[in-house]
Amino acid sequence: MSKYIKILTKYWGFSKFRPLQEEIIKSVAEEGKDVLGLLPTGGGKSIIFQVPTLVKEGFCLVVTPLISLMKDQVQNLNNRQISAAAIYSGLSGFEIDNILNNAVYGAYKFLYLSPERLATKLFLTRLPDMKINFVAVDEAHCISQWGYDFRPSYLNIAKIKKLIPNIPFIALTATATPEVAEDIQKKLEFKEANLFQKSFERKNLIYIVRKVEDKQKYLLKILRKQSGSGIVYVRSRKNAYETAKFLIKYGINADYYHAGLDVKVKDSKQRRWRKNEIRIIVATNAFGMGIDKPDVRIIVHIDLPDSPEAYFQEAGRGGRDDKISYAVLLYHAGDKINLKRRIKSSFPEIEEIKNIYNSLCNYYEIPVGKGKLLIRPFNIRDFVSKFKLPIQTVLSSLKVLKNESYIDITEENFTPSKIFFEIGRDDLYKYQVANKQFDNFIKLILRIYSGIFSNYTGIDEEYLAKKANVNVDVIYTYLERLHQQKIIKYIPQRKLPFIIFTSERLEEKNILISKENYKDRKDRYVNRANTMLHYAESTAKCRSQILLSYFGEKNPYRCGECDVCRKRNKLNLSRYEFDLINDKAKEILKEKAVKADCLIEKIDFDEKKVLKVINWLIDNNKIEYTIDKRLTWVISK
Repeated sequence: MSKYIKILTKYWGFSKFRPLQEEIIKSVAEEGKDVLGLLPTGGGKSIIFQVPTLVKEGFCLVVTPLISLMKDQVQNLNNRQISAAAIYSGLSGFEIDNILNNAVYGAYKFLYLSPERLATKLFLTRLPDMKINFVAVDEAHCISQWGYDFRPSYLNIAKIKKLIPNIPFIALTATATPEVAEDIQKKLEFKEANLFQKSFERKNLIYIVRKVEDKQKYLLKILRKQSGSGIVYVRSRKNAYETAKFLIKYGINADYYHAGLDVKVKDSKQRRWRKNEIRIIVATNAFGMGIDKPDVRIIVHIDLPDSPEAYFQEAGRGGRDDKISYAVLLYHAGDKINLKRRIKSSFPEIEEIKNIYNSLCNYYEIPVGKGKLLIRPFNIRDFVSKFKLPIQTVLSSLKVLKNESYIDITEENFTPSKIFFEIGRDDLYKYQVANKQFDNFIKLILRIYSGIFSNYTGIDEEYLAKKANVNVDVIYTYLERLHQQKIIKYIPQRKLPFIIFTSERLEEKNILISKENYKDRKDRYVNRANTMLHYAESTAKCRSQILLSYFGEKNPYRCGECDVCRKRNKLNLSRYEFDLINDKAKEILKEKAVKADCLIEKIDFDEKKVLKVINWLIDNNKIEYTIDKRLTWVISK
């Protein structure tokens, strides 16, 4: 048994790796190479950096933009008795300083960081003293401007490589075209190309598109027909609530989920869905990251996604147990109009973007030339209300400003309340003797929570209230009074994203929006959107083939199971027969238009079968008649 298998078995209970996992581990751990692992959703990416880290001395620095996923992984590792910590926007300076000090002294095997933290002086001064064995870059496509989710803060990663030149990098992603995969390796300054790529083909996942007018009615029909756990993806929070309400009305065990819910509510909904207490979760794209439920039988998209990457990742959450599952996209002509509107709202006019930048600086009262590295909680509802701005225009403008490195903005982040005792145990005892009204409360805290003399510790005011058998307002009052008396430091809970001003405020004339971050990104957005439209509207090409070709797989096979393939299957032709006749017809008609009888003669095959294929190609707009009644191949737009 290899040392890697031993670790895998000890901590995860698996006796063997999934395809490519061990090969990637050996490339980085034994050969010391930088490596890019391109594995589909559910391919076990975290195992790839977690296993070799536990074999080798030192700790792994993990860079990920997803705070929720960061927290989940730290909790999962700690549950396995593996020491891990995370640093992200929302922690106090004292907390960050304390975690970094602990990392220097070897307290962790994994330290998770958001990418913007890599550029801070606090981190960079500690970096030379850290014993790092690997750097793992999760969601690595975020470093590429060619990708669908480029994040400028990811460019900080390459800068630290110069400070730790002999440490191997493990870059991982589930969604990258060949162009993006090449760019990731270039941006991370790989000494040599080193890509491990698993096929994106999911033989057990059947892709289906249904063109319907009443999507809710058809959704109900699908869910009544298909048993098992499922996810229904929608674009808006309102639609998530209303669709779930509709399903419940007609007897489907459903609930809704979106980023705006309280963290405890979200955790409860996730937990109940995982346990199959809720059958169908209707959700925005906030749902799914880090959730590895193997028995999801159906994924339905009511709204058209913006890109094949987003669709493939979300659909890929179905059937991770390798049993037959379905990815269904509901589509009608109105979706095309809505997509064009989204393109417009995603790329506001440059003057609008500059106006929003100025409004943002005014909101925080930042004068010209000031504000660099300022971090502030950001309440977007309050901001748009104060300046009377459309919320979608604001969100899109902030993304452009982020790409230009004028600001950074974290995802919505719930930070629980935290306390830290400012005085030592001896002084605390004296205080308790002198202040009897606080004695029982302090004893309760000490009994429930540990480590609060050396670290900030998360607390739950409602839990304390329950244990003390008092109203929660009493707990808040006690904590605030102890804070005022400098017995504890108390940081109340909050739930907001953070804005980080990465440069000082500029005058409007100096705000430059580059071609790369506006026109080029808009062009790529439009191309991805058009690919999704082609996927939704195509009636002649296998759904799986469209997706696999997009991700660079050469000559992928027809799946034989999607809605397009099933229509072909009704012709009673084998895949070999259909493809042979189709390819020959394409070759002839691309050269010149010919009469139908001439085409049949030129294809040396059973005439009845040739006729079936030609009729199918006409019905599906792959070939058409010219004015003089000749057949010609339709060139795809």
